[in-house]
Amino acid sequence: MATIHRGATLTPHFRDFLPSWLARQPFYVGVGLPALAPVGFFRLEDPAGAVGIETHLLRDGETVYQLPMTYRDAPFLGAEHSLITTAEHSVLGTRWIYDGTADPVWIGRMLHLVRTEGVSEPSARPGVGDAAARGHLTGDADVLTSDGAAIELIRTVTARLVEPGPGILGLVTGRWYPAGPGSGAATGCLAVVRERRAPDSRQ
Repeated sequence: MATIHRGATLTPHFRDFLPSWLARQPFYVGVGLPALAPVGFFRLEDPAGAVGIETHLLRDGETVYQLPMTYRDAPFLGAEHSLITTAEHSVLGTRWIYDGTADPVWIGRMLHLVRTEGVSEPSARPGVGDAAARGHLTGDADVLTSDGAAIELIRTVTARLVEPGPGILGLVTGRWYPAGPGSGAATGCLAVVRERRAPDSRQ
């Protein structure tokens, strides 16, 4: 299990760089800069211990956004388009922070979560409820590779579940607390894992 550095600080802080980054994304449904409030965090473990993987669930008004991020100690060559920012961690030094959906380590751990029907690790961040993600295998586990499967991340999450169907290899469901840690939990689908279709040979 990766070490959690309690009390460590990040400069700039998430609240300083995530609103402007989110406002530039095609899935942003608001106007201007969002006023983000955290409603849950969870982590996935990199077995190599090299890449930090954490998902932030953030509310802007009535909309809850899902923002998975990976933290690296050096630039990830070829992924410049998915770099969110660089920041200084008070213990670990400079971190390159990427949109997780473009990081092969995040992809691999999400597929592992589904394949093993596992549960995410808590982030231990204060002030929010105990959010979590859980994998559900609904298809052929042998196809759950980065070549055989595609992860459809639900960026604006709601308390809605998705029924398994043709071509769906697995689901990731989650729990978060939209009104704070003392409120009732919401549950819904965070991601759908679909089988990649082979190119049509007639084209």
